[in-house]
Amino acid sequence: MRTQLIVPVAAAVTAVLTLTACGTDTGAGAGSDGAGGSVRPEVPVTGIHWTVESVTVGGKRTAAPAGAHLEIDTKDGAKGRASGNNGCNHFGADVTVHGDTITVGPGEMTEIGCPEDLAAFEKAMTKAFSGKLTAKLSDGSRNLTLTTASGDSIALSRQTAAPLVGTEWTVTSLLTGDTAASLPAGTEKKAHFVFGKDGSVRGSLGCNTFSGAAKISGSEITFGRLATTRRMCPRPETTLERAVAKVLQGKVTYELEHRGLTLTAQGGEGLAATAG
Repeated sequence: MRTQLIVPVAAAVTAVLTLTACGTDTGAGAGSDGAGGSVRPEVPVTGIHWTVESVTVGGKRTAAPAGAHLEIDTKDGAKGRASGNNGCNHFGADVTVHGDTITVGPGEMTEIGCPEDLAAFEKAMTKAFSGKLTAKLSDGSRNLTLTTASGDSIALSRQTAAPLVGTEWTVTSLLTGDTAASLPAGTEKKAHFVFGKDGSVRGSLGCNTFSGAAKISGSEITFGRLATTRRMCPRPETTLERAVAKVLQGKVTYELEHRGLTLTAQGGEGLAATAG
């Protein structure tokens, strides 16, 4: 983790709990709404990594940044602990679930300095994660919608984890210490890389392509000297290339979190990337 969970927030996280879905039965039994009536079987969603797709607050829908996600574990009946990432800061909170209602308790959030667009999304998501939320599964339990009493909502989807090797990682932000910065305007989704099973790395710095060696050991990756093409690139792409190339050299530490990857060089510079 890059920072300690130290900042209290009034609303935090939710998701992945045991929800309810309607079904029918011919007789009363466990979970029955009444004698001879319908039953409400439990649908397990606990322990699933949910990717945040969007947040709608006050009628305004905001697409989620890459890496935004939610996950929760329950240990004592309806009580659980949720954690995740807003696309910049990590968060955690206690939650309670009863049927299809999830109640969000006080939580904590890290203090990474976020770009304006990520901070705006974080604010909207924090507002939506408050009080009692109604949870609804759809599309074969692949999608989850959380809705507040006022009609604000969070849309989530279930996606499989991405392995470090063989996945194309797309750079989404640049890191300096505890500060995250957006990519230069117009360079989004242009820098990406793939680690090969043969100990290689290849990709694009944002304009020029590159290849080289990358030895993975424990939580560290040691990059060899990169060979790159020599195209003349516009200034924003050149700025991005220099920043990415500075990270992809020598020994760096990495954190792999489901479909998100963070690389941090010894000088404190780093980058965040997402699968796909």
